[in-house]
Amino acid sequence: MNIIISNSSDIPIFKQISTSIKTSIYDGELEEGEALPSVRILANDLKISFLTVKRAYDELEAEGLIKTIPGKGSFIAPKNLELMKEEKLKEIQDLMDQIYKIAKLSNISKEEIKELFTIIFEEEA
Repeated sequence: MNIIISNSSDIPIFKQISTSIKTSIYDGELEEGEALPSVRILANDLKISFLTVKRAYDELEAEGLIKTIPGKGSFIAPKNLELMKEEKLKEIQDLMDQIYKIAKLSNISKEEIKELFTIIFEEEA
């Protein structure tokens, strides 16, 4: 697992860590049951506070993406496929809202947008 953090980012470091781990889970890089580095080890590797890593792990656990077992460590939780799908649908919806706003400002019709999506989906087939 490769976590890269940026001290110059507006995004808090704990959020950068949790987002990086989420991406690794969604992309299948981290699999169900796989152990995450301990809070202490990850904090030392990233040269940040233990509390920052703990906060990231707590957030991931609250979202049901990891499970922490006292004395054993943190592990990737069994995937809730429905929850993951719902999160991705929300992400797509947000992007489509942006597309709608741009299209409306640019006087681009719904048919033109549909045609663009059709072309994109056909190229991927």
